[in-house]
Amino acid sequence: MLQKKIRESCLRLLARREHSQLELITKLSFKGFIRTDVETVIEILANQGLQSDLRFAESYARTRFNKGFGSLKVNYELKQRGINEFNLQVIIIENFGDEIELIRQVYHKKYTTNTKVTIKELGKRQRFLQQRGFSSTLIQSILKKIKIV
Repeated sequence: MLQKKIRESCLRLLARREHSQLELITKLSFKGFIRTDVETVIEILANQGLQSDLRFAESYARTRFNKGFGSLKVNYELKQRGINEFNLQVIIIENFGDEIELIRQVYHKKYTTNTKVTIKELGKRQRFLQQRGFSSTLIQSILKKIKIV
């Protein structure tokens, strides 16, 4: 009876969007269900293919990349959601070709002009890209083409 309620709650959450196992455990434990019971039900759902951490990671990463976030940030966010082993490069290659193209799109969407900028402005642009989760190597490759006043 209890497992049936847990299963129904899990399926209601999964019907809206993909969830990681950790997210489901956290949400259902917060609702008052016992963690071990929740883990058992989630394991059954995963074995049946109704819950998948891989599907969740792919969906989450694709959404975040499309919103202009870099792999460092997305990887960090996935780890917070219980996904430790996942290759983000596959998603980047499928959608953007490579991460340099992703950062290029993000940069040109925010900064339409590439005229001469001050050092202060260059710093702002660098911090923007860092906060978006891009590596310093990628940031330098994008910003090296900018002429400083």
